[in-house]
Amino acid sequence: MKKIILLMLLCFMTQFSKAQELESILLAAREDANKLTAAYINPAMNGLIYGMNSGWYHTAKVHKKLGFDLTIGFNASMVPTKDEIFSFADLNLTSVTSTSSPTSATVAGSGNGATLTVSTDVEYQGNTQNVSTTLEMPSGIKGDLPLSAIPTPALQLNVGLPLKMDAMIRVVPEINTDDVKGKLLGIGLKKEITGIFGPLDKLPLHVSLLAAYTSMDVSYAMDGDIVPGSNQRAEFDLSSFTAQAIASLNFPIINVYGGVGYTGGNSSLKMLGTYNLDYTITGGPFDGQQAIVPVTDPINMDFDTSGFRATLGARFSLGFFKIFGDYTIQEYNTLSAGMAFSFR
Repeated sequence: MKKIILLMLLCFMTQFSKAQELESILLAAREDANKLTAAYINPAMNGLIYGMNSGWYHTAKVHKKLGFDLTIGFNASMVPTKDEIFSFADLNLTSVTSTSSPTSATVAGSGNGATLTVSTDVEYQGNTQNVSTTLEMPSGIKGDLPLSAIPTPALQLNVGLPLKMDAMIRVVPEINTDDVKGKLLGIGLKKEITGIFGPLDKLPLHVSLLAAYTSMDVSYAMDGDIVPGSNQRAEFDLSSFTAQAIASLNFPIINVYGGVGYTGGNSSLKMLGTYNLDYTITGGPFDGQQAIVPVTDPINMDFDTSGFRATLGARFSLGFFKIFGDYTIQEYNTLSAGMAFSFR
């Protein structure tokens, strides 16, 4: 099951980059290539962070000492309409001379990407040469995403500790295949504080504080089919954190739960290795000739996001088997659902 969960994440992380031919963006000047890549990929990074911070609880009540539950959940972060496209005019590009459209789809958008004409200076045979080419931005993959949202599955173990606390952990040991590897670690703590409210502890109401942190690293090797080269690989690093005050009304069959708090995180993308870019020389004694220009480690960028969140959900209990679902209002609204096997 752990491998299935991480493989689902790996499939998404590689789908929007490997299948969508991000390497073609490298034909723009390096600074422009980083801007275009960031504009295209930013919704996926944000969606993953908001999703990784979701689904941590389905009740505010903690387990008895050494009681535990195993939760299998799925989070779907909805990308706002404004983040489904981006405008080239907002990027202040210097090497792009024309575009087939003023906007293009992000990874979370729909439709084909725009075609760009590029003109830039490169070092070629010891001289600075002006070169030109065209590139096509990657298409959006909204139609291929479950619920048209950024998915983040989770497998979580919660264990009761003394002092009315639960330890929470999400762990997937490193997985290696021929071209993809990745690992995930999430840790959290839930502390019930119902007792400080006096008579309220006689009611089915439970109140807790929760904090959690998750990190995920994914790396995959590229085959060089789009842009020839050597040692090509992409590396994704994501980390997220959340702190929340949560409450639940627990009844024998159903409980209603919710919470408010803060969520955030940061991520990075690196495209490493050598990429041999194919241009046409414009002007000078080599006018019209092909120029192959190698670039090394061309992409290195960071992303971050944060904001407040509010969650409302419900859980149904059939003995030790639970089914839950909730909705979180935040910058990327998130739907979470799953099942749990709980042993108090």
